[in-house]
Amino acid sequence: MSVIGTATVGVMGSSQNEYAEFANPLGGLLARLELNLLTGAGHGVMTAVSRAYIEARTGRGICIGIVPCQSQEVRHVPRQGSPNQYVELPIYTHLPLSGVGGKDDLSRNHINVLSSDVVIALPGSDGTASEVELALYYEKPVAVFAENQAQVKNLNPRIRRLFDIVDVEAFLKRYCALQ
Repeated sequence: MSVIGTATVGVMGSSQNEYAEFANPLGGLLARLELNLLTGAGHGVMTAVSRAYIEARTGRGICIGIVPCQSQEVRHVPRQGSPNQYVELPIYTHLPLSGVGGKDDLSRNHINVLSSDVVIALPGSDGTASEVELALYYEKPVAVFAENQAQVKNLNPRIRRLFDIVDVEAFLKRYCALQ
């Protein structure tokens, strides 16, 4: 396991679609900048960005996953498929809710956001939208990385949009105190 990086970037996005066109360059950039990556430990964007991060990392940094439990009735068992195989530091929770329940106190999304120095959202649905709202609530620097407005139409329109990986790097350098 690698030495912890300088800051932690929470990457939020679809649990269904990998959106590789965003997740792959983002994971590679986070690795190159020696930042820590934090995700919700599941499939889709979470797996894609974690894979890209692990494959590109040559220095400091760690891949962290906040793992939800199976259900409100079964809180001692992780959700099926979590953590994904790229998570190096799984943090298991008793929190089952996500999606439309993503702002509820029984959602791991609070931990995802509060444990991140910066939040970058990729295209996603209700769970991603709730993480963006929580980032605003908790006053975390947050941006959406997507080329097309239609990909993020469900996310708060006030959130800064990053159109390419150069924009993402400038955002990270500003909020993560990087040179």
